[in-house]
Amino acid sequence: MDFRNKKILVIGLARSGLAAIRLLHEIGVSDITLTEQKEVKEREYLESIGVTILPQSDEVFSRPYDIVIKNPGVPPISPFIRRFKDRGIPVITEIELAYQTAKPQHYIGITGTNGKTTTTTLVYEMLKKAFGDKAHVGGNIGIPLSEVVLENNLLHEEGHYISLELSNMQLIDTVDLRPEVATIVNMTPDHIDFMGGLDNYYYSKTRIYKNMKEGDLFILNTDDPVVADYTGRYPIHCDTFTFSLEKDDTDAYLKDGWMVIGGEKLLELDKITLPGKHNLQNIMIAVSACRRIGISSDDIREVIYNFKGVEHRIEFVRELNGVRYYNDSKGTNTDATITALKAFDKGVILLVGGFEKGLSMDEMKNYLGCVKQVIGFGASGRRIATDLVGDKAIVVTTLDEAVNEAVKCSESGDVVLLSPTTSSFDQYSCFEERGEHFKRIVNSL
Repeated sequence: MDFRNKKILVIGLARSGLAAIRLLHEIGVSDITLTEQKEVKEREYLESIGVTILPQSDEVFSRPYDIVIKNPGVPPISPFIRRFKDRGIPVITEIELAYQTAKPQHYIGITGTNGKTTTTTLVYEMLKKAFGDKAHVGGNIGIPLSEVVLENNLLHEEGHYISLELSNMQLIDTVDLRPEVATIVNMTPDHIDFMGGLDNYYYSKTRIYKNMKEGDLFILNTDDPVVADYTGRYPIHCDTFTFSLEKDDTDAYLKDGWMVIGGEKLLELDKITLPGKHNLQNIMIAVSACRRIGISSDDIREVIYNFKGVEHRIEFVRELNGVRYYNDSKGTNTDATITALKAFDKGVILLVGGFEKGLSMDEMKNYLGCVKQVIGFGASGRRIATDLVGDKAIVVTTLDEAVNEAVKCSESGDVVLLSPTTSSFDQYSCFEERGEHFKRIVNSL
């Protein structure tokens, strides 16, 4: 797309909207409108560079624009978005803007329901080890790609390596985005309300490889039946590299205490400190991607053997009076919370709740054997907690109250686990903010 001399509407600010506006301004776009329903703290700066700031109203969405850039938090099924598309106005995300305006780079694209952030971080750490300041990380991990482009001069330099986490919200309105290596880590139900149905959610993930061609590489999870179903419906048109934790007839597998990648016994499982079987999958994907782009086995081993984990994902916060507190704020769906519960044997006081996504708790009920008490908070806290344990649930309004209740019913040897099963948008701007708040509460006890 030619963005210059166009009337461009940015829907929603936050960090990605601001990064998109900064990038548009940098490339010389002069007619930029921002529509935002919240207070715009950056108003003085934005107005100083000529941005028109308007509230979100029917009048704003009826105006003529050439291109619309939407914040990932805006549902693709929104009536406003449909109206733009019906009028033939291109709607893209900040990711697509950054991709189209940057010089050619090496993109490793990672999507899926769970494990994206750990996998993306692992890839970045190996890229950084191999390529130094030419390695970057961005996307859904919390750093807008437009910000990466601006801060690393990627409008003018090419050949950098970018580990790019991509949510379904960022993928659904991509046009030209083409990673040279990509994967769908796994697929389980999530964002059903946001996407207008489970099929739409699963389909959106397949868009990560829609532009990939011969010479590119898609890393295929052969253990996941949903991934198999959707990659069958929407065929992959590039090279594939298969992996499995359950069998050894794939390109990457586990055998005799080793992780084998492309025929090479690359990693000794006993030397991997990152806990959990799910993390072996994340490591297998990340290593397979990095081997493809030529990172040495020695560099891979050094990074993997020393990697301790990702913030907000089963993150140990502190131990107080024999009670251990864990921050799993990134547990924004039931499958993620199930993974967290599998890490503990007993005495778990589980804190759940947040934005109401309408996810069923039926599957999660099978994993409550280690749970001593469920405490619900936030907009969906009552519904989720009572769906899980009925009248035995404790229900409060805020996370502060939830932690206080957890302290009251805990004893030495117990675990207080924040793993909300849903997103944070009822009370927080993102899961990171929720996790930081939880850590502040716990550290102040």
